[in-house]
Amino acid sequence: MTADRERALLRKVGEAIHRFRMIRDGDRVAVALSGGKDSLTLLEALLRLARKAPVEFSVCAFTVEQGKFLRPIEPLGEWLRARGVAWTYYRDAPSFRLLEQEPDHGCDLCSRYRRRAVYEIARELGANVIAFGHTADDFCEALLRNALFTGKLSALPPVAWSRQKDFRLIRPLVFVTEQLTAAFAGALGAPVIPCGCSQKTGTVRRSIRDLFADLEQDYPHLKENLLSAMGNLDPNRLLDNRFREDGDQARPAAAAELLRVVTDL
Repeated sequence: MTADRERALLRKVGEAIHRFRMIRDGDRVAVALSGGKDSLTLLEALLRLARKAPVEFSVCAFTVEQGKFLRPIEPLGEWLRARGVAWTYYRDAPSFRLLEQEPDHGCDLCSRYRRRAVYEIARELGANVIAFGHTADDFCEALLRNALFTGKLSALPPVAWSRQKDFRLIRPLVFVTEQLTAAFAGALGAPVIPCGCSQKTGTVRRSIRDLFADLEQDYPHLKENLLSAMGNLDPNRLLDNRFREDGDQARPAAAAELLRVVTDL
């Protein structure tokens, strides 16, 4: 990986952290390592930024094993320990029982089990911030998936809070594409441990990824434009009356009467 691309990646991560106030003085950040290139890139980027950032924060890492890794996880642990990274490996027993009892369970159920484990681990590590490796690709895919299949114009939040407000959840790779994380992780020489879920075909996620891949052959800046659109809303050109500024909200009685007349036709 060239020095220019490396600087570009760190600059994009730094921009996201600054714009959304992801990390603050005294934070302890726990990076959720999935074994893939994205979370490994995130960990390395945060370790480097921690050494020179104007705010003081510490970084640790953890991995939740749910029985779906396609290769042994030990090489990742050895690589992290050799670099002096504090890493916690957690084998989630409830997830393994779920795999035995309901082998065809959906992603939502698996995600719920993982979320519970993540909060338990972060609490034990004394972390108040949990960092996830979702990239620009994930944000764009979520936007399209939600619009097409849930009827909601939304994507992923760059910053959110756990239900009990005890953890800040951040996604510092919001402006970083997977093309860049692949190059960065490859240059690190880190062992990538794929998850079986990432190999699935015939899913909505895979269909959307294939759609993006086809479109980007002719429109290489597609994801950049979508990310820009997420931060550049024009409510008056959408259909949600809660955000319109044309004055119609001032006449709810008239609107209700019109709806009654139309319904009676």
